[in-house]
Amino acid sequence: MKLARTIGTMTLSKAHPGMHQAKLRLVEVVESIDQIDVEPLGGETIVAWDLCGSGIGDLVALAEGPEAAQPFSDVKPLDASIVALLDEVDLGR
Repeated sequence: MKLARTIGTMTLSKAHPGMHQAKLRLVEVVESIDQIDVEPLGGETIVAWDLCGSGIGDLVALAEGPEAAQPFSDVKPLDASIVALLDEVDLGR
């Protein structure tokens, strides 16, 4: 699981049947915890299925690979899913 920040939305004109009514978000991966409050992050940009209703600028938890599609009983062509909205990150410093 990775930390990421939602930076945009993607719309598809044609998609796999399992992707209808999908909310796809563009997210930037947080490369270092020291950059968690920096915007823009400048990290890798990924398209992720939004399971949580994230908004632009939200800090999220991102699942990638086979784990991204596990919540679904039907087959979905996913590489990444937003699985949590993060309210706070406490490093105990």
